[in-house]
Amino acid sequence: MKISIGNDHAGPDYKKAIVAFLEKQGHTIFNHGTDTFDSVDYPDFGHAVAYDVESKKANFGIVICGSGNGISMTVNKHQDIRAALCWTKEIAELARLHNDANILSIPARYTSIEQAIQMVDVFLTTAFEGGRHANRVNKIACK
Repeated sequence: MKISIGNDHAGPDYKKAIVAFLEKQGHTIFNHGTDTFDSVDYPDFGHAVAYDVESKKANFGIVICGSGNGISMTVNKHQDIRAALCWTKEIAELARLHNDANILSIPARYTSIEQAIQMVDVFLTTAFEGGRHANRVNKIACK
């Protein structure tokens, strides 16, 4: 799989661990995040991830900021993006299963790196259930 990842200054350690986990599994990574703890603007990195997913350059996206909210709001401004702010692997699973989420948003200040990796694993291995959920998902975008 091809996965786009972006983070602000709250997430370099998270990104590093997630990228190592994904590369070990053989995934291709597009890295749009910062590698330092110097303050940066999360929209710059979120938009880059959303463009990768929108254009089908990447199958999925992962975004990380302190609360997960700002970067999630940013990517959700893009049509055909369904980003889910998750803080447990169970929520990540439901985001894929019921909402066909294509970007996982991780709140670095409220989850551990271990939790984040578990969420990434579940997010990428859970298929969209479709059925009654498909009609709902098709009503999300403002087109």
